[in-house]
Amino acid sequence: MAVLGAVAFMAQLDFFVVNVALDGIGQSFPGTSVASVSWILSAYAIVFAAVLVPAGRIADHWGRKKMLLSGVALFTLTSAVAAAAPSLSVLVGARALQAVGAAMIVPTSLGLLYPSFPERQHTLVVGLWAGVGAIAASAGPPVGGLLVTLDWRWIFLINVPVGIATLVAGALLLPEVRQPKGAAVPDAASALALLLAVSLLVLATVQGPGWGWTDLRTVALFAAAALAAAATVERTLRAKAPVIEKQLFAGRQFTAATAALFLFSAGFAIVLLSTALFMQEVWHFSPLRAGVSIAPAPLTSIAFAMNAGPIQHRLGRTAPAVTGTLAMALAAGYWIASVHTTPDYWGGMFPGLILVGLAGGLTQAPLFAAAGTLAPERATTGSAVLNMSRQIGSAVGVALLVALTPQATTTGFDHAWSVQAGAGIAAAGALLALRPRHTP
Repeated sequence: MAVLGAVAFMAQLDFFVVNVALDGIGQSFPGTSVASVSWILSAYAIVFAAVLVPAGRIADHWGRKKMLLSGVALFTLTSAVAAAAPSLSVLVGARALQAVGAAMIVPTSLGLLYPSFPERQHTLVVGLWAGVGAIAASAGPPVGGLLVTLDWRWIFLINVPVGIATLVAGALLLPEVRQPKGAAVPDAASALALLLAVSLLVLATVQGPGWGWTDLRTVALFAAAALAAAATVERTLRAKAPVIEKQLFAGRQFTAATAALFLFSAGFAIVLLSTALFMQEVWHFSPLRAGVSIAPAPLTSIAFAMNAGPIQHRLGRTAPAVTGTLAMALAAGYWIASVHTTPDYWGGMFPGLILVGLAGGLTQAPLFAAAGTLAPERATTGSAVLNMSRQIGSAVGVALLVALTPQATTTGFDHAWSVQAGAGIAAAGALLALRPRHTP
């Protein structure tokens, strides 16, 4: 549990921890534009989202332990390269390869939980695993703020000893799990189509605010993504062993979790980036002060994530997740009403951060636990689909925030928080509409 939780935390933390370090990184490479520096985030987001499902599917066939340890090794090595990067282009390239390693780690770590624990403990351990992801997301800004005070390179350097330790522990402790010999190899055409669909969609979403949503390049990318998505669906329906099997969506719980994770993640990405940006750009907090100020959110998430198993045993999966998504919407409404240009952390920002921590701790665990409703041989692929949905949602959320806040004004942030509220309400609606039907 410690090994699988640690590697999942490390891989997911790096998606969020860089947010507060972009200014410092830009200053280290004079002459670079804001758009160029933003590719440190964009490269990771695009590659991570695109590679998740193919990596999960290959892991089931090749071996989950082998895939996980290979991903940890790649992630550790590229973290060291990023920490020592002599130029921005080397740093962006290292981030792209780091994302490949993360995509090999995240779904495989969940896929290894099921065979490592008895069935009666699955709700508990999956709840803990998903809680780790929620904590990683919420802890990104405060951890980044603390490390930036030393040097932004520590954000990547700190992964190296953690990666080496988990490589050794994983080699000793983890079981090997793979599909039986003779199982069909995943369809290459469907894997390529999915890879293109996701990467083009996230690229268009990331570049849209800068290029303009009606720019020919943006429209062309969205059109190409739609064509690739159509090809993916066609292969899913007709191929013998597609990378995304249609049986994954036969159950209402998994379908609801996939849709809700996309919506929730879009809103949650707005939360994580908007709070850090608002406190730095409007209230003029230092990166360290902004990071520490966000800390109540991950601390609250920890409290609820640690009890995810008992909560789900008592209330089921739908009720906690709906409560969490609505808490995120409520946080947005509170900030719109209470946060103004004049700094007022305790009366303005703090109560909303507690609600956000509640949202992260309650929502993500039951949604990721939906992978446990699948057949054991589909758990890794199911986890990858859920993570892909989250990553695409996060990319959409960041793009919307950037588009709505071209200047750091309270009006722009109010509009972004309105989108956050809508995403939370829509996620709750998806969960309620697709909740399992109970029969006598």
